[in-house]
Amino acid sequence: MVTVTVSPKFQVVIPKAVRRRLGIRPGQKLQILQFSDRIEFVLMRNIKNMRGFLKGIKTDVRREKDRI
Repeated sequence: MVTVTVSPKFQVVIPKAVRRRLGIRPGQKLQILQFSDRIEFVLMRNIKNMRGFLKGIKTDVRREKDRI
């Protein structure tokens, strides 16, 4: 488990190993989500880069009548 320290300006540094694994680059945006007593950083991706990422997804699932 990696730990970070909050600076006096409430800043944190994302460790290099984590940045490499997630491919985080300078200038990219992260969305912050709060779940009770924890926070999560979610990498915001450009919608143009998301094209085709669901290729091959199974769409023949049974749905509830109010969801059709």
